[in-house]
Amino acid sequence: MSHNHVPLVRRLIGEVVGTALLLIAVVGSGIMAQKLSPNDVGLQLLENAFATGVALVAIILAIGPVSGAHLNPVVTGADRYFGGITTRAAVAYCGAQTLGALVGVMIANLMFDYSALELSTKVRTGSNLFLSEIVATIGLLLVIFAISRSGRSRYAAFAVGAYIAGAYFFTSSTSFANPAVTVGRMFSDTFAGIDPSSVPAFIGAQLLGMVLAVGLVVVLYPHKHPEEA
Repeated sequence: MSHNHVPLVRRLIGEVVGTALLLIAVVGSGIMAQKLSPNDVGLQLLENAFATGVALVAIILAIGPVSGAHLNPVVTGADRYFGGITTRAAVAYCGAQTLGALVGVMIANLMFDYSALELSTKVRTGSNLFLSEIVATIGLLLVIFAISRSGRSRYAAFAVGAYIAGAYFFTSSTSFANPAVTVGRMFSDTFAGIDPSSVPAFIGAQLLGMVLAVGLVVVLYPHKHPEEA
């Protein structure tokens, strides 16, 4: 997953743009789903999941050649462990992803005539949601690094998009699995939002999921495929 041959500034711009587009897809499709299907929460979730999944495929294909399209601090953290990125770049990536998330949620809010930033009032608490975020994060990282370390990176965009779309439904938390996205969604009081009080537990679960996923990848794929090494 190394893209260290690309100047860091270009990679950071890629992460800002890519993460912003991801938040626009997540929040924007959530708002549109509420407008299109105001009385059917299940249909709202389907519309939100489908739009996010297909948009994510396109975003990864567009940004991947520049930065690797991490778009997610837990992806960056895991890639740092496996040596695909330096510590300095990893810290910068996380900052760029968080900035991109804030920009993206602002744009999504403004597109639908909401205030640029407004704190969400959608509380998401409970041990079931904590477990759900652990599972969602483990699954996401396993998909990414299993594909990468087995020499099938060309399929990564499609696999990640499919996983996220599916995880909207098989996890009770609707699979945030991304600290930057979690922070961004805190600033949209819409279908996709999350109350600030719920954010620390979600991020804690995601970081725990990252640690467990790294261990699982080490066990299942201890060596990189020659094409990826």
